[in-house]
Amino acid sequence: MAITTVIFDLDGTITRPFLDFDVIRAEMGLSADAGPILEAMEHMSAEERIHAEQVLLKHENRAVDESILNDGTRRTLDALRRRGINIGILTRNKRENAQAVAKKHNLAFDAIVDRQDGPAKPDAFGVLRLCEIFAAKPSETLVVGDFLYDLLSAKAANATSVLLKNSEKTQKFAEYADFTITSLDEILHIIDNMDDNTERATDV
Repeated sequence: MAITTVIFDLDGTITRPFLDFDVIRAEMGLSADAGPILEAMEHMSAEERIHAEQVLLKHENRAVDESILNDGTRRTLDALRRRGINIGILTRNKRENAQAVAKKHNLAFDAIVDRQDGPAKPDAFGVLRLCEIFAAKPSETLVVGDFLYDLLSAKAANATSVLLKNSEKTQKFAEYADFTITSLDEILHIIDNMDDNTERATDV
C-alpha cells in the first residue's frame, strides 16, 4: 500500500528531546514510579491538579522556547510536502505548543491532534482521527515517534509504526516498531520501499 500520510510525535521526534518527565513528576509531588503524568493527574484532587497543570505548563512552555529541530526534520517535511503526503502531528502536549513550535521553526503541519481532542496515546484515537481528517486509511499511514506510546497507538490503529532512536534508552522500544530509524530522512526510504512493494504486488 502506498503511503499517503505520515503522523509525527512532537517532542523528541520533530524536535530534540527536552522534557524530563522524572523532573516533572518530582515537581508535581509524584513518585518516580507514578507512571505516565497525564494519567496520574486524572487521580489528583482539584488542588493537586491545579498545581500539576502549572508545573506541566512551565515545562512545556520552556520546551517550546528552547526547542531545536532534530536533524533532517526540515528536509523530511519539505520532501513529504513535495510528494503530496499529508503531515500530521499527534502529541500528548497541547495544540498551542505544537503550533508555537511550527511558527518558531517556520514549519507547516496539515493537522494536529493533541491531548485535549480525545484519549491520548497509546490509545488509537489520535491516529484514527488524523486518518479521518486526511481521508486516509491506517494501512496508508506511518506513525513516527521516539516512545513506546507512539508505537502502541500505531499498532492499535493498524498503521505502520516507525521508531526514531534518538538515545540509547529508546532501543528497548524497538521490538514494538515495524521500522527503526536514526534520522527522520530515513522515512523517505521506507516510503519508497513500501511504494515499490505495492507496485510489484500490483504487477503480479
